[in-house]
Amino acid sequence: MLNLGILISGRGSNMESILKAIKKKKIPINPAIVISNKPDAKGLKIAQKLGINTEVVESKGFKGNRAEYDEKIMEVLTKYGVSPRNGLVCLAGFMRIISPEFVKKYKNRIINIHPALLPSFPGLDAQKQALDYGAKFSGCTVHFVDSGMDTGPVIIQSVVRVKENDTEHSLSKRILKEEHKIYPEAVNLFARKKIKVHGRKTKIG
Repeated sequence: MLNLGILISGRGSNMESILKAIKKKKIPINPAIVISNKPDAKGLKIAQKLGINTEVVESKGFKGNRAEYDEKIMEVLTKYGVSPRNGLVCLAGFMRIISPEFVKKYKNRIINIHPALLPSFPGLDAQKQALDYGAKFSGCTVHFVDSGMDTGPVIIQSVVRVKENDTEHSLSKRILKEEHKIYPEAVNLFARKKIKVHGRKTKIG
């Protein structure tokens, strides 16, 4: 069985949706470790309540040295069996850009969720970007992580209609509901070896 590592920085709501799906035996994967770069991340307590190992690898002292910080993260992942051969790494509100070294070592084994329909509105404040642009639809995307910013191959997307009276908060709330559905689904597909990557494209089945 594959080992799962989840990286968080805050509340960990996507992490929680994945872990609860695993607990209900909907996903055949071992939740090995939750790692946070912030010791006060609320998601740590949620993971601990669910009986999952947690560790903090503070990013404070590594400003400007992503590779060195990510080396520490990879050491912890490996310690819990989340290896490049037998692991999956999920970014769930992890507010750091992953180094090229990390991406290369865990090629097509790191996935992320983004609150927009990529390639539209990458980066921060995606919901605000969608509203400012006047988009009629937004949504969320689970994708593999590559060395770019939200540029990796798409696994699953879910569409959310933008309402005329939407605020950043109201749109974010509806998108988050969809995130909680498609992120566990993507982890399940990966765990069951249903995802094939061909260049920029993924084939499910």
